[in-house]
Amino acid sequence: MAAFNVKSEIAGNVWKIQLKPGDKVETDGEIMILESMKMEIPVLSPKAGTIKEIKVNEGEAIGEGQLVAILDT
Repeated sequence: MAAFNVKSEIAGNVWKIQLKPGDKVETDGEIMILESMKMEIPVLSPKAGTIKEIKVNEGEAIGEGQLVAILDT
């Protein structure tokens, strides 16, 4: 299996993490939800695979382009 890095497209706060390591995710599956400027923005998986690692915590402020998860594809 190959590791694939999932990065945030926006800066914001991690509002809710939907999946945990070991969970399967489909292409465009929701990994977590970010809150930015009172809007909830989902972080979607670009590929199908298994969550290997979540690199952020709920409530954490993150930047645009920050690594948020690693997938095994």
